[in-house]
Amino acid sequence: MTADSSPTAALDGHGADDQPLTEDPRPDGLRSVPSLVLLHTGNGKGKSSSAFGVMVRALALEWPVAVVQFIKSGEWKVGEEVIGRKLGVEWQSFGDGFTWDSNDLETDRAHAAAGWAAAKALIEAGEHRLVVLDELTYLCTWGWIDVAEVVATIRSRPEHVNIVMTGRDAPAELVEVADTVTEMTEIKHAYQQGIRAKRGIDY
Repeated sequence: MTADSSPTAALDGHGADDQPLTEDPRPDGLRSVPSLVLLHTGNGKGKSSSAFGVMVRALALEWPVAVVQFIKSGEWKVGEEVIGRKLGVEWQSFGDGFTWDSNDLETDRAHAAAGWAAAKALIEAGEHRLVVLDELTYLCTWGWIDVAEVVATIRSRPEHVNIVMTGRDAPAELVEVADTVTEMTEIKHAYQQGIRAKRGIDY
């Protein structure tokens, strides 16, 4: 069975009547492509976690991987960064943390511009088969970087470079350029019950 015909991909969005599938739901004429662009958006938990799951999968195939994190502070040393660096991921963080804690949004905007410049250079260099752009959507939505430039960079990337973008409120332009878009829907969250983010689970 090829990657294009994986059983889990075929089951996504099917079986809503709680009955096992009896007919193959996969479309005819499936083809392979050199790379894909994924977008994980929505208000639910799991956007970055899912992206880092892709990161681990790529590492298992010995792909060169780079991660560029926006918004999140490089001082956080989140679990996925610790393990990513140990496994050889080129990891760069550009941000001072949540904007509601910021005392200087102009500095935050400057971090965003520097982060995008680094991400753009990584993509164009073509030295990595996977580039994860964590929390990128916010920069586009807030107008801190030019979404048209982001789209143009993605469209003109070296053909072997796969990209995963994450963040809430993805603008339509990013949805359009992505091959696969997943929206995380929040049904229930521990935070709503007054429970703090838990190290090892949330970061």
